[in-house]
Amino acid sequence: MTEVTHFMRRPHLAAYSIERLYDDIRHNLSCDITVNVRVNKHFSSGLLYRVFDMIQARHHQNDVNHVTGDVHYLTYFLDKNKTILTIHDCEMLARSKGLKRFFLWLFWFWIPEKRVSWIVVVSEETKKQLQKFINCDSKKIKVIHNPVSKLFQPSPKEFNKSRPRLLQIGTKSNKNIERLLKAVSGLSIVLVIVGKLTIQQKKLLREYKIQFENLTGLSDQALLNEYYRCDLLLFTSTYEGFGMPIVEAQSVGRPVVTSNISSMPEVAGEAACFVNPYDFESIRYGITKIINNDEYIENLINLGWQNSKRFEVRKIGEKYETLYKSICIK
Repeated sequence: MTEVTHFMRRPHLAAYSIERLYDDIRHNLSCDITVNVRVNKHFSSGLLYRVFDMIQARHHQNDVNHVTGDVHYLTYFLDKNKTILTIHDCEMLARSKGLKRFFLWLFWFWIPEKRVSWIVVVSEETKKQLQKFINCDSKKIKVIHNPVSKLFQPSPKEFNKSRPRLLQIGTKSNKNIERLLKAVSGLSIVLVIVGKLTIQQKKLLREYKIQFENLTGLSDQALLNEYYRCDLLLFTSTYEGFGMPIVEAQSVGRPVVTSNISSMPEVAGEAACFVNPYDFESIRYGITKIINNDEYIENLINLGWQNSKRFEVRKIGEKYETLYKSICIK
């Protein structure tokens, strides 16, 4: 029997992606792997709160200690030889500058890398970025993709060509909302945006006269329903560590327009319409190409279903199980 502790952040409201991810993984490990879940008492804010949670983590170690992401500092006081750290992306380091960037580099990446036996990253792109920033030994990094939840099952839907429903997941700066809005302006569509809109984004929606719906705080089932209702997923980000909505849409059976950079080609495989996220005309062309071509829609849907099988939770769980057992043997 191998006993594992999953060290989890304390999630903020409507930010449960890591929690859902590892809950799925835990339910797909064999019976000889026991996982104890340890959630931080405090949010990741302030020195004293972080030190408190670091000390508490030290008292809840097991055969394997797995810091599952976001709270990298929990690795500081754990047994290095039994500890795994998952790094989901390097976005905050890539977009930071000056002293803030140095502190992030030192305390969130450089020191944690020295305090673990293995680093798990969710894509080859994240591995490349990590090696660029901290010059980490590639043999210490293991790529294990994120799994897609079993909730996302094929749900065929006739494509609404007269006024398709376009689904956009996320509103943060890397989600490229401003260029996306310019790309869909003038099109006969309904844009469904999941995530809190900024004042500037709302202003552009009014300026471009886009028919839209804005949804926040969705439950898992409510989000799944939006995938069912949509005709097309838009995911034209400028940076992603993985890009889970791509696989979720493909699993349901919806065509995807996504970026030709970062991790998105790796995740989407050959089953998406790739566009240049920095060129609104390229985004617009990708959207209209799908809307106007029934054969292309059908091809993307079929390829998407096949691609999504790479991310079945059973397969991902097996990879984590192998890693956990290797720590114990070591």
